[in-house]
Parts: sequence; structure tokens; C-alpha cells
Amino acid sequence: MNSAAQFAGKWLATYLSKEVEIKSTAPPSNPLHLQASLRPGDVLLVEGNTRLSTAIKYLTQSTWSHAALYVGINFNSTAPEGHCLVDADTVHGVRSVDLGKFANLHTRICRPIGLSQDERLAVTQAAISKIGYQYDLRNVFDLARYLLPTPPVPTKFRRQMLSLGSGEPTRAICSTLIAEAFQSIRYPILPLDTKHNPISPGDSHSGRPPTFQPKHYSFLTPRDFDVSPYFAIIKPTVESGFNFHDLEWVE
Repeated sequence: MNSAAQFAGKWLATYLSKEVEIKSTAPPSNPLHLQASLRPGDVLLVEGNTRLSTAIKYLTQSTWSHAALYVGINFNSTAPEGHCLVDADTVHGVRSVDLGKFANLHTRICRPIGLSQDERLAVTQAAISKIGYQYDLRNVFDLARYLLPTPPVPTKFRRQMLSLGSGEPTRAICSTLIAEAFQSIRYPILPLDTKHNPISPGDSHSGRPPTFQPKHYSFLTPRDFDVSPYFAIIKPTVESGFNFHDLEWVE
């Protein structure tokens, strides 16, 4: 982008990142339960409350507009105290944040299955290495075109509108940052052909290892971690020892 486009992109990103009053689909998790439930390598999905969130949720037909990767508290000597997540912000670029950033928002934990400690470390380090990169402002322009008014765009074309970024190696958006980290260790998220699940019980009887053709990380959105068959959904309330007998019902 030239300087004029960069300035316009920064202004637009700031405008779109302003919070607006949006009714959440569910209450936020207890912060203490959320902290206790997270493990390095977990993906934290967020139901955002900004103008940009509105566009992303509409285009992906999903509750989730943002994703961050949990990398552990004090993940290196230069990390600010309490920082444990890496995400890509429209204004500040790729950065580390603490859980307080999303304390009042509806979230969901998506956990990759079967990773060794070394593989979890590799995924988190891949994301940490991108801290300081710029957000892909070209993606912001693409999203802004479809924000107001809500356009009558056929469902099959909506996802394509989130895949129009610049592709430059020093730029990222939240979901592609995390998807690229997982693909660095060849962990599956979604196959290119989503009609076929390449890892099914029948594959184990064929005598050959199942094949997986990944969808490119630049085409993946926050929603894809939720619907992926290779990530478990972790609910902090349940993990904390929820017992319905402890509830006092009010008629």
C-alpha cells in the first residue's frame, strides 16, 4: 500500500475497532475459571463488540469474530506481566495481551487434540515470533465494503470476502495468524474439501494413513476452529466442577 492508503487504512481500522452496543448470545465466562481452563496451544474465540466484529460475524454466519492463541503466562522475559495471549489487532497489529482484554465478552476455548508438549511449544512460538507484525489493512478495506448497510450477499460468496488480504509476509489477521501456526506443525483445521472428513474410523482399516489436503491458512476464519472436527470445545464452567444441585432456582 502507498502512504495515502496506509493512512486511510489506519483511520478506517480505528473507526471499525470502536465498541458498539451489541447484545451477546451468551454471558462471559468467570475469569478465574477461564484462566484455570486454558492450556498452551488453545484457541480462544471471542464474540466481539466492535463495528468490525459485526461485519465478520455476518460474513461468516457465526457467533465468533475474533481469535487469540493462549501461549502461557510470562511466555518470555520481555512479556508484560499477565500477558498470555497472542492476537492480531486492527490498530496495534500482532501483539500479546492478558485475559482482561476479553473479560466482559462471550468466549469459547477450542483445544487441539493429541499434541505433545514440544508440539504445543512449536505452535505457540510460531505465533509469538509474529509479534510486531502489522495487521493486514487491505482486509479491513474488504470488510468495510460489506459492513453498512448489511448487503444481500449469497451465503456461498460471504466467506470469500474474508480472503482478500494482501498476502504480504509481514501482515496478518487474527485467524490466519493462528491457522498458520498450526499448519507449521501440520495440525489439521479444515480440509480443502469440507464435504469429506479425511480422518474417520473407516480410514484406520484401509492399511494406509489417511490423507489431508488443508485449506490454506489465509482462507480460515475464527468460526473454523469452532466447527473443526479436530478441536475439542472446553467449557470453563464445566471444567471448574459445575454441579447443578448447587443452583438455587428463582421462579
